[in-house]
Amino acid sequence: MVRAAARNNAEWCAAMSRSHGLASTFGARVWTAPARTPLYYPDAVTLVPGTESSAVATGIDTTTPGASVKDSFADLDLVEAGFQVLFEGQWIHRPASAPAIASDLDWEVAGTRDKLRAWAHAWDDGDGNADLFRPELLDDPATFVLAGRSFDGAVIAGAVASRSDQVVGVSNVFALNGGPDAAWPVVLDAVHSLFPAAPVVGYEHGDDLEAALRNGFEPVGPLRIWLHG
Repeated sequence: MVRAAARNNAEWCAAMSRSHGLASTFGARVWTAPARTPLYYPDAVTLVPGTESSAVATGIDTTTPGASVKDSFADLDLVEAGFQVLFEGQWIHRPASAPAIASDLDWEVAGTRDKLRAWAHAWDDGDGNADLFRPELLDDPATFVLAGRSFDGAVIAGAVASRSDQVVGVSNVFALNGGPDAAWPVVLDAVHSLFPAAPVVGYEHGDDLEAALRNGFEPVGPLRIWLHG
């Protein structure tokens, strides 16, 4: 399951990079982007365990600040390449057969420029990074931006679902009030409605990991995020 989750996450990172006009490459062992990726997104994601550290570091730009690597199996040593561990997390998995969680919110896929913009501003919550989610994302057939709406139609919760061959990945989970525990019910309602037979995966750490576990996920393997410099 970790390999499927890592591949799914790399495909989502590639989609986000494409929406910013950035090319990337899938190798047999690692996905890499040779130019700096968008904010919060890694420059490399390992796809299988046992990947050589040199194969990761040489495929990305470490000459400009901010290079990062998603070490999907927590088995790299990138210290000699100038990286340090930023944080550790867990891949998470929720079976397709897991019980549904009731939600009081209506949801929809934010499938137009205006709806994506409204979702991005809610996700950003005033931090100034709403432009991270560009209209080009709407052209990606595997990306579904999920918006949970209040009774008056405002976006108050949401996530991004990324469909791949074996799983659906969920990322960018948020709620304007109540944190991820308030978001997961409507997000899972949407995901299971769109993809009823697909296992759900993602990764979390800290309090967000605890919230995911309370909502029916289980941890399936460790990962590390490395930051250069």
